[in-house]
Amino acid sequence: MSDRRPLRIAVAALSCAALLSIAACALAPAAADAPSAMTDPRERGRFLERELRLASGVRHRYQVFVPSRQAGGERPPAILFLHGSGERGDDNQRQLAVGLAPHLRSVQDRFPALVVFPQSPADASWTGDTARMALAALDAAMAEFGADPERVALTGLSRGGYGVYELALIQPGRFAALVPVCGGLTAPPSIPDLYVRDVAAAADPYADAARRLKDTPIWIFHGALDAAVPVAQSRDLAAALERAHARDARYTEFPQAEHNAWDAAYATPALWTWMFAQRR
Repeated sequence: MSDRRPLRIAVAALSCAALLSIAACALAPAAADAPSAMTDPRERGRFLERELRLASGVRHRYQVFVPSRQAGGERPPAILFLHGSGERGDDNQRQLAVGLAPHLRSVQDRFPALVVFPQSPADASWTGDTARMALAALDAAMAEFGADPERVALTGLSRGGYGVYELALIQPGRFAALVPVCGGLTAPPSIPDLYVRDVAAAADPYADAARRLKDTPIWIFHGALDAAVPVAQSRDLAAALERAHARDARYTEFPQAEHNAWDAAYATPALWTWMFAQRR
């Protein structure tokens, strides 16, 4: 395991449980009455189902969180969320069960961004046609709901954390901010199909990715006790970003977290302040 650390490392001193307790107090939703039938549909934040067809003719369903007008304004920022291995399929529901969607439900009427939740087919990674599908869903939702193209963030967890790097590398300059959670670049010993294709042939995938991502603000999260995706994946990339003199690269490691670093990451209030301040 690498012992290198970037200067902008932030190692969480609290346990995940304590961190979540603090965040829950800070972000506890205000009580609200159920909307009436005459309520403006954008008075409340809400999840909607959508679908698209690619050139292949295959139908893909996805979910969109649309913020309330008061929270998001007329031109809200946008977030593309990439789920992990366990949420793959075609039910258009599993991608809401883990990660960002549960956090959104706790602050549903006050979260200011449009969030797009594509669902990867079973046994697929966020590469090739699946990556193109995710980007197409983002484009369609942004066009429908009028999101700001200068404020688009990309986040994902586990296999989706790998997907953050994959999509950011194939569409350089598209995203205003990147937030990979317990992701990486190279394959963990127990998951040989999990790696970023775009840097697979590089002599040093970390240096190559850092060189290409250094101008995009990035905040990496990982659990120190992760047995699925070793924490060295994030430590080594954070160190490479420092060597590349990245414009804004941050790394937070939760010392008591295992693979689930996402609950603590998305419950970090400073993350959202930082993300929504970014512009392409």
